[in-house]
Amino acid sequence: MSCLNTNALAFIGLCNEYCMLAENASGMTRNEFIQSAVRILPRLYISASDLQDNDTSADTYIEPALEEDMYEQVRSSVASLMGAEDTYLEVFEEDMKYSDTPIAASVAEGIADIFQSCYNFVTMVRDAPEPLIADALEAMKEEFRNYWSQTLCNLLRPLNQLRYNSTDNE
Repeated sequence: MSCLNTNALAFIGLCNEYCMLAENASGMTRNEFIQSAVRILPRLYISASDLQDNDTSADTYIEPALEEDMYEQVRSSVASLMGAEDTYLEVFEEDMKYSDTPIAASVAEGIADIFQSCYNFVTMVRDAPEPLIADALEAMKEEFRNYWSQTLCNLLRPLNQLRYNSTDNE
């Protein structure tokens, strides 16, 4: 059975679309970026959640392809767009259990963190043979489950607030 079922192909496409959004943030208005982000993030979450478990027993590692400069460019572009709204209070931080003070998080950093995973993945599978794509999909599912699924959910709260409850909506 092929690993490249409809959902796997959709996931690869969504990762690519997400990368384009993050890379092109500097050419967008804040409202355009927020509208695009609140459209793609839930789709990316659902698609990653629906990735099938492959029968691969190999521990596949997705080679880092993203350079630090590009990560920083994405992070700073989004931070610039978000301005004072880049920081939000995080309630799902592990340290929150032991803290009397709120813990702040950054929309820009969350966007850049997910971008890093998606960029590395898309770069790896771009011209890869199907067995390597299957392994990369499995590795991405693990990264999603263990790391960036919570980041994605956390980003939706402040972006949703700005999209639907902000006084400066277009």
